[in-house]
Amino acid sequence: MITSYDFIKNILRTEKGAIIEKDSQYLFRVDGAATKIDIKKAIEDIYKVKVQSVNVMHMPGKLKRVRNKYGYTSDWKKAVVTLKKGNKIEVV
Repeated sequence: MITSYDFIKNILRTEKGAIIEKDSQYLFRVDGAATKIDIKKAIEDIYKVKVQSVNVMHMPGKLKRVRNKYGYTSDWKKAVVTLKKGNKIEVV
């Protein structure tokens, strides 16, 4: 059975994430098969907050080189979650 923790992999702590956190927006790395509705329900279930909207982006893998061999990192999915007024996620 799929749980909320299967959809949300981790919260992203980046410079951009710290800037948009003032507007009650948070960045999450999510499962590639998760939909906006799945992400919204998972965030509300895990963090006990009310979600206003969810925007998702597919992040392509980057070309990397190790010695003389080239390869790509994995593609992944990022979600920007906007919370309703008065809600906040405590990030450690």
